Amino acid sequence: MFENVVHLHKPTDPPAADTAPTVLTVVPDAPPTRPVPLWVRSGRAVKTAVTHERTRSAGRAAVRHGLYTFNGGRIVARRTWDGRTGSRYERMIRAAEAAGNLEVAEEWEERLQRFRTARHHRRIDLLHSPVDAAKGVAVGAGMSVGVLVALGIVMALNTGQAGDVITPLSAAIDFIALLIRIVQIVWGPAITIGPFLALLAVWSVGRKQHAAPQWALPANVRNGEGEPITPSIVVKALRDLGVPALARAIKEMGDAGASMLGPITIAGCGVEVDVTLPSGVSTNEVQNKRRKLAENLTRHEHEVFITIPQAARTVRLWVADSGALDEPISPSPLVTDETMTADYAKGRAPWGQDLRGDAAALSLYQRHLLITGLSNQGKTVALRSLALWLSLDRSVQFLVGDLKGVGDWAMFDGLATTLIQGPTDEHVIQVTEMVEGVVDEMNRRIQAPPGTTFPPLIVLVDEAQMAFMCPAKDEDKRPYGGSKANSRYFMAVRKIHNQGRAVNVLMWQGTQDPTNENLPKLVREGAHTRASLALGTESQARMALGDKAIDGGAAPNLLRPGLDRGTLVVASDGITIPAGQSSITVRTHYIDDDAATAITDRAKALRDGVTTLHAIDHRAEHNPLADIAAVIDDAPRVRTKDVLARLAARNAGAYGGWSFIDLKRVLDDAGAEPYKSDGVMVVARDRVARALANRDTEGSASVD
Repeated sequence: MFENVVHLHKPTDPPAADTAPTVLTVVPDAPPTRPVPLWVRSGRAVKTAVTHERTRSAGRAAVRHGLYTFNGGRIVARRTWDGRTGSRYERMIRAAEAAGNLEVAEEWEERLQRFRTARHHRRIDLLHSPVDAAKGVAVGAGMSVGVLVALGIVMALNTGQAGDVITPLSAAIDFIALLIRIVQIVWGPAITIGPFLALLAVWSVGRKQHAAPQWALPANVRNGEGEPITPSIVVKALRDLGVPALARAIKEMGDAGASMLGPITIAGCGVEVDVTLPSGVSTNEVQNKRRKLAENLTRHEHEVFITIPQAARTVRLWVADSGALDEPISPSPLVTDETMTADYAKGRAPWGQDLRGDAAALSLYQRHLLITGLSNQGKTVALRSLALWLSLDRSVQFLVGDLKGVGDWAMFDGLATTLIQGPTDEHVIQVTEMVEGVVDEMNRRIQAPPGTTFPPLIVLVDEAQMAFMCPAKDEDKRPYGGSKANSRYFMAVRKIHNQGRAVNVLMWQGTQDPTNENLPKLVREGAHTRASLALGTESQARMALGDKAIDGGAAPNLLRPGLDRGTLVVASDGITIPAGQSSITVRTHYIDDDAATAITDRAKALRDGVTTLHAIDHRAEHNPLADIAAVIDDAPRVRTKDVLARLAARNAGAYGGWSFIDLKRVLDDAGAEPYKSDGVMVVARDRVARALANRDTEGSASVD
């Protein structure tokens, strides 16, 4: 530590008026400062200049363009060597032998023999070509001179000038002299410019092949933005995947792994290629490294899909164009085509597009449906779009339970025979009783005479996890929720899954975040069509789609929550899935509430009118004959088809599944038989009223 020294500055003469007063300063007794050596300052300046971004960019550019030229020359030389020799054929033979494909190896060996034979013939021809060329030149020159002389004779005879005989020959000689002069003028600059043009050509080849180190390439190339997928890029991505057996096999292949790849084909907004893995490498080793493979291909993880086709030891890679999956797809045909109708039995619902960009359409005929995913990923919209399409088939009946209760299904009021909306336990109880009523209807249909046809009946429950997790119990202490044998909602759904499809009674459910508690195993496995949006874990994905789909490459847990909203993975025989795959990824059309309301308005116009019930009371007694009279109202006669529709609207639990046979049985027993009018079966108001009056009279007499 240095001591402080006090310096007192005192002038010897009296200070003048404008002289500053005495100043007391404290100065640390520090060692004197020394100037920075010149070599240190020069080193700092050099370091600053070297580390400056412009200097580094210039250095990278110099290295890049120099290596473009050098490596471009190597590429051209290699291509020339391959074209002049049989090295390309030998590489393919070695690759086929390494893959164990002896037939392909023999085919390439035959091609090599044909190449060598053709090359031998060309070399033999070259030995005779100078003599043949000299003879050809002599003969050609003689013929040309003869022709020119003959032409000159004709000109001389025509003009009468003997000198015109050599005019054509003289003109030909002058033309040849002009060509020689042109060559003499151009030859010098061509010799000078030629090497530069050759360097430019090999530089262009190197630039197109990015023949330079990664750090020296431009930023957009280093980032891989828009980089096309080529065989060399795929092979390098597989080689650097971190699978030792795969990297070793690629290194030993004579063609550097090219024989592993099938054709790279355009598939929608990306490309697709099949990769036959070498012996010792399993498909799950590649599947488990999806993220690293995507990064090696300069893509994000969600832009690469790995599936397992039918061929053994093969993986199918689908690689999207950069950013293509973030672009919206076209609007739904349900919105753009106001004339569209539906056909439950033979049609397919336009659901969206697959990754190839082709239309993805789903058949709903006799298939129970389950859609699951995390909250706010588009589950309700995906489920609703299927119901909207099917509503355009006037024969289809809907019973809807919306346990979210925010109005997502409000447009089905006046279209569905039952619509229950709300998230409380009371709403769950109502939905459970609605489903149990459908079970009763299913049993009535099953007991009908063989050959009886029934209209499709769709019972749809959105946010079904609310029903499975409901703690409420009935008066007999039976729980509404849960997955035990006495759980009312669970058992009703199981019964529909077991027997409903045979009589066109189908169960559609949408649920969040699948677990064993909110989506029991027996229920999820009872669905014929299973679809999943983004999920959190692989275990949830297995619950949603099943082990077969996940083992085959389906990965809804790798979808990006929020960013991949509306994209789901589907496992179903009702949608076209590429051969060898167990699932397909679909980007669904988005139909907002306004468009959905417009579609349901069109669906309502196709029907005679539906009265929607918003509550279920299965305990209330009903009088079929009185209800028939009520729905006929003041009309003298009503078609039996319309009577059935009005009865279902009046009491879906009691009449939702009635057929003509049920209606005829009640009317025949009452003495009000339906009859045919203008070729159509109708029910007469007077007959029903008379039957009611007679029954009431008989009832009163018996009471008396």
